[in-house]
Amino acid sequence: MAVNRDKPNRWKGDIAQSVDMYNDWFMKFAPKAFRETRIQTTKDVEAALYSTGNHTNIQPTTIRKHPEILPTLRMSTCPPLAVDRLIGLAGVSNNLVKCMELEKKLPARMSVAAADSELARIAAIIEKMADPDIFVWLSRKNQPATETEIHRAATIVADRLCGAVANPIIRNAQEKRQLAAIKAWLEARSYKQLPGGDGVKFDAMPPGTFSFRMNVPVKLQGGVQSVNIPIDAVIKPKAAKMGNLPVFFEAKSAGDFTNTNKRRKEEAVKMAQLRSTYGKKVQFNLFLCGYFDSGYLGYEAAEGIDWVWEHRIDDLTKFGI
Repeated sequence: MAVNRDKPNRWKGDIAQSVDMYNDWFMKFAPKAFRETRIQTTKDVEAALYSTGNHTNIQPTTIRKHPEILPTLRMSTCPPLAVDRLIGLAGVSNNLVKCMELEKKLPARMSVAAADSELARIAAIIEKMADPDIFVWLSRKNQPATETEIHRAATIVADRLCGAVANPIIRNAQEKRQLAAIKAWLEARSYKQLPGGDGVKFDAMPPGTFSFRMNVPVKLQGGVQSVNIPIDAVIKPKAAKMGNLPVFFEAKSAGDFTNTNKRRKEEAVKMAQLRSTYGKKVQFNLFLCGYFDSGYLGYEAAEGIDWVWEHRIDDLTKFGI
């Protein structure tokens, strides 16, 4: 039985309430989440500056041993360098830079000598383009940077880094809040959370339990290879029998309508994989807060995906929970 996907006459009102709820949260808590991340990022930038002699001695070995500092180095230039721009200017391997950016490590098959040769070219570009208005000590002779100057420079670079990833910062904070809301709702009804790493698989969960960010194996096309997909909330209803599958929920939030329509295929792919592996009875649903318009909802409904609006969280009961 459908809960919300078959009631398009209610979508407009729900969308308005959901947008209001998200905006209220954003105004109250998003600046705090961003500020906390910026404080930690500033500390990370200060550590990166220390490892490079406050930008006076950027060595290939330093970057190789601490590949996580590459984004900091990119944001230290004037103008700040995008990943692809750095690759082009330094004439280095696309694989090298993107491995360092995404995985915080060097490519597995690249030798140390080859890496150091390319990292030297990156270091040369960074030193040449270092922002003189941020790193004011670079233009001085025999006068090292003061602690105040270093902290000020680190704060500016941290702002640049956080500005580049503002949306993920807000989205992660919102997801934590959504899962906390589900947890509070379930525990108020005597559900028990399974501790992470206890070894209980999703299909062996006792009735009346739930877990967050649980891996569920699905078969890929062809049915030979399988991979794990993470599910945000996995809930085993109290009335369910031991052999029954739990109910799956994906926590979704969005601060604008554009990004939701770009990401809507992600859920459809998960639903297809789950159905292919476990049959049509699988329940994969969304827990929504924010900007989800009728186009997004219609797309998900057509894929057989239902949802619960956070502003009407009691709809969880309609899934047998």
